[in-house]
Amino acid sequence: MSATTARPLGPGFTRLWSASALSNVADGVYVVVLPLLAATLTRSPALVAGIAMAERLPWLLFALPAGALADRLDRRRVMIGVQLLRLAVIGSLAVLTAADLTTIWLLYVAAIVLGMGETLYDTSAQSAITAVVAKDDLSRANGRLYAAELTANQFIGPPLGGFLAGVAGYGLVLGLGTGALLFGAAAALLAFMRGVFKAAAPGRETAGGILTGLRGDIAEGLRYLGGNRVLRTFAVMTGLQNLAFTSIFSVFVLYAVGPDSAMGLTQGEYGLLFTALGAGSVLGSLLAAPAERLAGRFGVLVLVLASGVLTTLPAALTTSPWPIAAGYTAGAVGTVMWNVVTVSLRQRITPDRLLGRVNAGYRLLAWGSMPIGAALGGVVGELLGLRWVFVIATALVLVNFALLPAVTEAKIRAVEGAAGAAEGASGDAEGASGDAGRARADAEQPQT
Repeated sequence: MSATTARPLGPGFTRLWSASALSNVADGVYVVVLPLLAATLTRSPALVAGIAMAERLPWLLFALPAGALADRLDRRRVMIGVQLLRLAVIGSLAVLTAADLTTIWLLYVAAIVLGMGETLYDTSAQSAITAVVAKDDLSRANGRLYAAELTANQFIGPPLGGFLAGVAGYGLVLGLGTGALLFGAAAALLAFMRGVFKAAAPGRETAGGILTGLRGDIAEGLRYLGGNRVLRTFAVMTGLQNLAFTSIFSVFVLYAVGPDSAMGLTQGEYGLLFTALGAGSVLGSLLAAPAERLAGRFGVLVLVLASGVLTTLPAALTTSPWPIAAGYTAGAVGTVMWNVVTVSLRQRITPDRLLGRVNAGYRLLAWGSMPIGAALGGVVGELLGLRWVFVIATALVLVNFALLPAVTEAKIRAVEGAAGAAEGASGDAEGASGDAGRARADAEQPQT
């Protein structure tokens, strides 16, 4: 192991990692509790899937403004504010559920607000990491972050949510309340981070005001993303994967939970089933670096797409939880590997002043497909039956194999080389500008 990879990532990263872990435990809790709460209010596949659609809709509608704001505002303060918003929303929902005042439409409102917060938080967080670790350490830092995030979100949070939901009496209230407290603890950790978390000003304030400036900022970020074929293709491929996965998970609670469901699981068993995702996430974080060394990044991408088929196909063929859990494990391994490769590349080659907007444009394509996937799952489940959701999702995953020629190892290396050359030229220009400025300052000094 080289000195570069062996050096500590620093206290700033430790606080970011810890806050992310707590926040994702809370996410994992309410990702189980919210559908269970919805299932107590309606048994309509379309209405239950609508909760997932409402939560993901902001990625389609709000992602680009969120990216522009992440490049203008202090990213750490944005993350703290979003965590406090989540605390307020989930905490209020717990109180209303305890009072038996929750309705399916209230869940829709809460899901939209939480989704808007997630859009702004995730865009800011992916951009803020470059302020706490060096570029050479991004793959290692992202691997650790994804290991913590996905383990907490899928290995710890869901079984905890299922356990709390299964407590007699006020189980769902207990689950929501626990999630709210965890979001508050994450906000407290972020408050102790030190450093500069505001990117260089885009420099686009005009007479038209901040809205005109934001439109210009958004357009600049989209031009950068649109001009980079590798990043653009990765965004589309991720979008197809997310479209497929969201379609199945938006209705999976109806397929899995209850005596009248296909699988017949209890609420607690439903939560435990999601531990397969967490186990795969841990395994993926451990295998990502050696797999990249052995197979190269392109080889890893091929393995990831194969694991996606294993995520969607088993439930189309069987109702046994064991092959479904095995498929979820394989899919989670692939998800972590995909994220480490693609996110690290995006952070490495994108100028910091554009990173929030490029992250947002990328996620508009990658995550904007999620509400469409949720709607697809609900409509297909309602009209054709739940098993057909898994069949169609598998077909969507297979489409991605046709896009692989656009992201070969040679093409990935080419965009890295171009970014490095552009950064070097920019550094030389800034150095020359600094030398000229110092010469002018010397000339302007009074003679002594």
